[in-house]
Amino acid sequence: MSNFDVYVYTDGACRGNPGPGGYGIIMEWVGKPYVKEFSEGFKKTTNNRMELLAVIEALKKLKQTNLKVKIFTDSKYVADAVEKKWVFNWERTHFKGKKNEDLWISFLREYRKQKVSFQWIKGHNQHPQNERCDQLAVAASKKEKLYLDEGFEKPPSLL
Repeated sequence: MSNFDVYVYTDGACRGNPGPGGYGIIMEWVGKPYVKEFSEGFKKTTNNRMELLAVIEALKKLKQTNLKVKIFTDSKYVADAVEKKWVFNWERTHFKGKKNEDLWISFLREYRKQKVSFQWIKGHNQHPQNERCDQLAVAASKKEKLYLDEGFEKPPSLL
């Protein structure tokens, strides 16, 4: 039996960096036949923004709080920032000189509602859920209707 309530698999993709991008999410309720997939695409963004946005959007979808959530990501940027506690230092210094401040602030808001741990997994390594998330993210980046990544498109002073 797992110590976790929910497994979340995420991936971000970007065609060009910056360029059109997307994210893919798979959410599994541990011990129940519950699996959901989500994805979305954006006109102009970066790979790191999509990796982080995937995690944020997954956490936002949880209807309960204080769940034990294990997030599997192939993004060292995201996993290390949290597991090595860098993001908490960035927060203390008001993200001075850090990219993606808007997303990190949003991440911390959602992160604090749950009991989250991260596991980094090697990308493109035949991990079934990671491969599927990659497919979802790439497909989302190619959709006809792509959203505006406002945090990327607007200068921070306008946020």
